[in-house]
Amino acid sequence: MSEQIKVGITHGDINGVGYEILLKTFADERMQELFVPVIYGSSKSASYHRKVLDYSPINFHIINHVDECSQGKINLLNCVKEEVRIELGTATAEAGESAFIALDNAARDLAEKKIDVLVTLPIHKDTIQNENFHFPGHTEFLQDRFAENSKALMILASGSLRIALVTTHIPLAEVSEKISKTLITEKLTTLNFSLKRDFRVETPRIAVLGLNPHAGENGLLGQEELQVIAPAVKEAQEAGILCAGPFAADGFFGTGKYREFDAVLAMYHDQGLVPFKTIAMDSGVNFTAGLPIVRTSPDHGTAYDIAGQNKASEESFRQAIYLAMDIFTNRRDYDEARENPLRKMFFDRGKDDVRLDLTEEEA
Repeated sequence: MSEQIKVGITHGDINGVGYEILLKTFADERMQELFVPVIYGSSKSASYHRKVLDYSPINFHIINHVDECSQGKINLLNCVKEEVRIELGTATAEAGESAFIALDNAARDLAEKKIDVLVTLPIHKDTIQNENFHFPGHTEFLQDRFAENSKALMILASGSLRIALVTTHIPLAEVSEKISKTLITEKLTTLNFSLKRDFRVETPRIAVLGLNPHAGENGLLGQEELQVIAPAVKEAQEAGILCAGPFAADGFFGTGKYREFDAVLAMYHDQGLVPFKTIAMDSGVNFTAGLPIVRTSPDHGTAYDIAGQNKASEESFRQAIYLAMDIFTNRRDYDEARENPLRKMFFDRGKDDVRLDLTEEEA
C-alpha cells in the first residue's frame, strides 16, 4: 500500500456544525481510502454530536499522538482531554478553548511535518481569543506561526473561480488607509505564483477590482483607483504579471466577466466574498496561500443557527479536503520539476539513454 497524504483536521467550535460535517463526511467509507485522516478533537464531543443527530456509530481510531495514526482508519487524536460542556448554537469560552487546543496541536504537528496538510473547521473568532491566540482568524494565526519571507493571502476557490483579498478581517472604515501600491503589488505577486504552483495555471490572468463605486469614475467618486490601484497594476504588468483593472466590482460580476480570468483580486472582505458565496456557497473553499504549509477550510462559519439540526451540508468541507490534497501534490510536482533540471535531463535517464561528449580535460 502506497503512502497516503496525512490530512490533519481540527474540530473547530464544538457548539457549531463542525462535528455534524465530520460525521456526514466520514459516513462515506470511501473517504478513508483516499487519504489518512487525523482529526484533532475530542472523542466525547464526537459521541455527543452523534447521539444528538441520531447517526449510526462511526468507528474512530482513538489515538493520543499523531505517530499512532493508521492508514485505512479514521484517526481521532484525543487532544482535548477535559470534558467540555456543549451548548449547541451558543458562543462559550469553553468551546473557544477547545477549538484553540485542537488548532494549536495540529499546527505543531504540521510544523514538524507529522501531517502533510491542514483542514480547519469553523471557529468562533471571539471565543477563541486568549493569550496565545490574538488574531482575527485562522489566516493571521497561521501567518504568525509559519510565515518566512512572505505573507499569507486568503483565496476563496471553487473550480475555476478564485477570489483573493488584499485586506481581510479589518473594519470597512480602515480599508482605504490600509491599501497601498506596495500591498497590492505584493498580493498580486503572491497570487500569481500560487496560481502557477498550487493550481497549475501556466499563464495566469488576474483581474483587479477597484475600491469605490464604478471604480472611482475617473476620480469623481474617489482617488484610490487613480493614485494607488492603477499604478500597482501597471507595476505588476511591468514585472511580467498578466493582470488588468481596476474593474468596477458590480458590473464585473454582473456581466460574468470574471469567467475570463483565472483569479480576481478584491480590495476587501465582503467585496470578494459576497459574490463568491452567491456563486459557490456549497462548494467553496478558503485556502491560505503564500505560506510554506497547505491549509484549507470550508467557506462558511460555525452556523450556530442550524447546529444540531441535521441541516448542514458537508460539501464545502469535502471540497476543502480534496483541494488541500491537490495543492500538496501540485506543489511537490512543481518543485520537483524545477529542482536541478539539467541533472534530470542529462543524468537521471540512465547511462544508455544519454551520452555526453566531454573532452579529457572536462571529464
